[in-house]
Amino acid sequence: MTNTVMTTKELSNRIAEQIGMTKRQSDQLLSAAVDVITEALNEDRTVLLQNFGSLSIKERPSREVMNPKTGEKLMADPKRVIIFAANPALKQQVR
Repeated sequence: MTNTVMTTKELSNRIAEQIGMTKRQSDQLLSAAVDVITEALNEDRTVLLQNFGSLSIKERPSREVMNPKTGEKLMADPKRVIIFAANPALKQQVR
């Protein structure tokens, strides 16, 4: 199994082929979808994509970490992280 990357351009081109739209239209569609998903996540909304999965934000509290070079213990700032949960149907198709 090779580990290759599908770029945004390739994804956009494949969408254009499947739907029968121009590459420019599929670029705009993909860009708009990413923008809308980003806005929803920034509003603390979960994004549910049927038969694909869900994206949500989780708040991570501050925690104690260690600098590996010095061994010094520090407090890491709290942060927001994106969580992806794959739909069971997608997991089954990928197996």
